[in-house]
Amino acid sequence: MSNISSLNYHSTHFLTSAARTDQCPPETGLEIAFAGRSNAGKSSAINALTGSNKLAKTSKTPGRTQLLNFFEVAPQRRLVDLPGYGYAKVAEQMKRQWQQHLGEYLELRTCLVGLVLLMDIRHPLKEFDRMMLEWANQCHLPAHILLAKSDKLSFGQAKRTLVTVQQQVRAIHMESSIQLFSALKKSGIEQLSATLDHWFSTSATLDHRFPTDQEPESDQEPESVQD
Repeated sequence: MSNISSLNYHSTHFLTSAARTDQCPPETGLEIAFAGRSNAGKSSAINALTGSNKLAKTSKTPGRTQLLNFFEVAPQRRLVDLPGYGYAKVAEQMKRQWQQHLGEYLELRTCLVGLVLLMDIRHPLKEFDRMMLEWANQCHLPAHILLAKSDKLSFGQAKRTLVTVQQQVRAIHMESSIQLFSALKKSGIEQLSATLDHWFSTSATLDHRFPTDQEPESDQEPESVQD
């Protein structure tokens, strides 16, 4: 990655929010999505990356993030904070709508070049995490896993968990990478930034996902997940 330009993530600013895929920005440039179960530390990770405590809104009530939130890092380079999935106290119909819109974005968004998946290091590889990795594998989309809140474990425990999750993930998604991350301690930001720079610096991922003779399929629906 030595010849790849580094973006200034501290210049990231809010662009827009979308409740439905038809409200998303035009599909120009490249996007990287951040996903994770509710309370996995997704918004905190985005804030740590961008050096802001307020860019991505955090909530003490898991699952409150209902919108796709777009942030512009540089012209034609965006981060997307996807709705947290989990145990929000909302109607089942609303949950199904969230899942539908999330699935449409992940399946059909042609400028999407990578997925950052947040997992609480104390509770990794839950059903939602496995579903996201399986989807990314089917769509030939690279995934980068952040084992967040690594400060909650001792260094030795965190390293052992990292190795265990690496072994399990290989059976699900061969194109995934994984690292320890702590928004509180600001550790792991450099490694995360390097991964994002790599994805943002090439369009080869797009060609790999959607060959010229293959269009994204619109009739696929994400599997229902009970969490």
